[in-house]
Amino acid sequence: MTKGLENTTAITPLLERIATALETLVAEKQPSPPSPQCMAFVWQAASLSFQPVRQVNRIPLHLLRGIDSQQDQLMENTRRFASGLSANNALLWGARGTGKSSLVKAVHAAVSNDQPLVLVEIHREDITTLPHLLHALQGDDRRFILFCDDLAFESGESTYKSLKAILEGGVEGRPENVLFYATSNRRHLMARDMIENERSTAINPSEAVEEKVSLSDRFGLWLGFHSIGQDTYLTMINAYADAIGLSPGDDRAQLERDSLEWSVTRGSRSGRVAWQFIVDAAGQANIKIRMDD
Repeated sequence: MTKGLENTTAITPLLERIATALETLVAEKQPSPPSPQCMAFVWQAASLSFQPVRQVNRIPLHLLRGIDSQQDQLMENTRRFASGLSANNALLWGARGTGKSSLVKAVHAAVSNDQPLVLVEIHREDITTLPHLLHALQGDDRRFILFCDDLAFESGESTYKSLKAILEGGVEGRPENVLFYATSNRRHLMARDMIENERSTAINPSEAVEEKVSLSDRFGLWLGFHSIGQDTYLTMINAYADAIGLSPGDDRAQLERDSLEWSVTRGSRSGRVAWQFIVDAAGQANIKIRMDD
């Protein structure tokens, strides 16, 4: 009997050391909240940490053209969220180069000038680490926009299931102080062949397809972006040129002709193509672009 008690006494400190080691290991794996000294971060999945971004690469809101309706809706949604009111996750989908990611970054800058709002970018391939990210933000006094640019899923991927549970429907879901904004070229975030394959091979095709496209339904706010016409394209060119002091007076007509030729070589007209032309024209004119609000 005495020997049994001695064994129990010897095991107890060992169990306590194991428990302490496990607690330390779990604590080390939990990321710390982002620094209060910065308003934008990039989530580093490998180290489970937040990389501060001191100077966000963005275009001021007043220079964005041809997306007035989308701008008004996203601005209103973001302002409500920053004020502590109800707001929706947002999916900005549509043609490439039409200003989806530019609008998210510009709206964040405009709103954060008046209210504390932090932007955290997470890369698509790091979606599986979202639970760690959300754990770090939960309980923080600040409000956060999680931003995933060019979000899409290919055949064979199941990551989207994790995202669905986090956006809505999971036991925990997303914290009250976090909103999720994503941009995508695809309305339903899935490749067409991924959806069609489910339709042709599943025992119940309608249910299989519904399960795939239901991810986009988790976004309460859908904003569509479409290709622009020549007039809107030239409006963008002139707005950018005015902002940086490029080609005043009679030179503006030549600038427009050059910009149209530039768009032909790119095979499209979009806000991105317009901005790339202005960057090239500014360089040729020895103008250093400063895009401060």
